[in-house]
Amino acid sequence: MIHPDVTIVIAAWNAEATLGRAIDSALSQQGVAVEVLVIDDASSDGTAALAERRAGPDGRLRLLRMPRNGGPAAARNMALTAARAAWIAPLDADDMMEPERIRRLLDIASDEDADMVADDLWRQEEADRDGRTRCRLFSDAPIGRVRLDAASFVSGNLSSRHGGRRELGFVKPLMRKDFLDRHGLRYPDLRLGEDYALYTRALLLGARFVLTDPAGYVAIVREGSLSGRHPTEVHGALAAEDRALLAMPQATGQARRVLRAHLREVQKEWAWRRMIDAVRGRDPLAAARCLAGPPAVSADLVARLGREAMGRMRARVAGRPAGN
Repeated sequence: MIHPDVTIVIAAWNAEATLGRAIDSALSQQGVAVEVLVIDDASSDGTAALAERRAGPDGRLRLLRMPRNGGPAAARNMALTAARAAWIAPLDADDMMEPERIRRLLDIASDEDADMVADDLWRQEEADRDGRTRCRLFSDAPIGRVRLDAASFVSGNLSSRHGGRRELGFVKPLMRKDFLDRHGLRYPDLRLGEDYALYTRALLLGARFVLTDPAGYVAIVREGSLSGRHPTEVHGALAAEDRALLAMPQATGQARRVLRAHLREVQKEWAWRRMIDAVRGRDPLAAARCLAGPPAVSADLVARLGREAMGRMRARVAGRPAGN
């Protein structure tokens, strides 16, 4: 096999239904030599068998196996160790790429001397085969090429500014492997926000990050997707990661201010999830502990509880069942 320019990393867990499409789009990249690493994260379906069948004699597709389920961060880290190319491009197992995407990003990386290049994603409904439902993830208008620093990237992840799952942390940048290796960067052990945390840390360490208009990454929106359902504890782990980022000496000025704002948003969501768990578990002490956080977090929780109570009262008056 010709030495690859880019390693496309596909972390896959029980992805038999969609993995073939992701592999096809990765192997169909034009004008660039790619290797594709599929990391089976201890699937219980035919994910690994599918990847084995698709591996051809040219060696462009390799299957790696996790010894136990570790989540997408651990699976991608295994691929980062095994990757042979100078550039890394993550691809989710239920997404796909258009044939010229990687070449376009490589051209931008060369023009801009960038360490990371991300394109605004297309979001597309699973049932839409013609792309008529496509919409951009982050920006509704063309942006050209924008240099991101840590402050602007974290700001792009504040749900108060970019809610509805439109945060910048969902982008899938082309990343210079040498930069990651030189700084000892790997995805942190998170099940939520691992991309956001890696990119933020890289930016704090001086990565040159360019964001551009859609170049062909298509994020497929599926009913029942695991990415929209997370257990309560993952929010606590993400809050701890924000605190670790704040502890970095490079986290100063505006970057520090927006990191604190992101931490507060994560803490608010974590407190709300813990309150729901406490109510469902009929644990008044656990519910009371949820109110013992920072004032802004406690105030948000009280406000949410008030809105929930009001909604239930209105439902009773209208004779409708109250929501969960």
